[in-house]
Amino acid sequence: MAWTFYYYTPSGPAAGIFVGLFGLSTVLHFYQLLRTRTWFMIPFLIGGAMETIGYVGRLLSSIEAPEYTKGPYIMQSALILIAPAFLAASVYMTLGRIIHMVDGEKCSLIKLRWLTKLFVTGDVLSFLMQASGAGLMVKDTTNPSTGEHIIIGGLFVQIIFFGFFIISAVIFQYRITRSPSGRSIELASLWRRHLTALYITGGLILVRSIIRVVEYIQGYDGYLMREEVFIYVFDGLMMFVAVLVLHYVHPSEINCLIGRGDRYSEKIFKMRKFVPASALEMSEPIRA
Repeated sequence: MAWTFYYYTPSGPAAGIFVGLFGLSTVLHFYQLLRTRTWFMIPFLIGGAMETIGYVGRLLSSIEAPEYTKGPYIMQSALILIAPAFLAASVYMTLGRIIHMVDGEKCSLIKLRWLTKLFVTGDVLSFLMQASGAGLMVKDTTNPSTGEHIIIGGLFVQIIFFGFFIISAVIFQYRITRSPSGRSIELASLWRRHLTALYITGGLILVRSIIRVVEYIQGYDGYLMREEVFIYVFDGLMMFVAVLVLHYVHPSEINCLIGRGDRYSEKIFKMRKFVPASALEMSEPIRA
């Protein structure tokens, strides 16, 4: 199969819109991270930056059309593909902190000390496979099928781990609801709110990964690859909604209650009346 840059002329306005959306979101996440010292959101910030730069690549390609060069193409192809792996890393770490916050380890399918390590390890493996596959695709322009197969493998790893992650979260919620701890009762509205945000964000990343698997299975000249609309609807839009959700339901609220982060988050709790004053007594910091 012959390799080509695009089967369409990339849309400059569409790319520009997503550069602006992801760029503004990344700046806001950077502010929230520094303001609340929620350091485990650094991978999420990196993912947002990669999305932004990826769409800059598409914008540059639209300017170059029809005489494309490899630089902008590689930017958009590789960074948009692997950015969700960084978003997923912070989502994985959020669940462990929710469980710790409500003293709910007995309800967790996996022990807390292994929970984050397991899922982040799978995430790193997925990222490395997708990144190496993307590199092979642009390196061997005469036959990109090897790179495609590695990318498909990396996406399957991501889907398997994310599917297991969602199942673990659902089982935890079921168990903690049936056998609540004192903290889970006291913080009911808060932990449910963050689990809902986790389901939305994780679900979007999972669906996006499934769509990308179908895309690469169809082949580099398949229907999904030939139509530009799919990259924006099933990747760009989904990932933007994911980063938007964690602006509004920011994990710094959890971080404050487990003894990490800045007490600025505590002021937010009091103003929003999410938690009773007694719940603001810090517990032992989580090490996951």
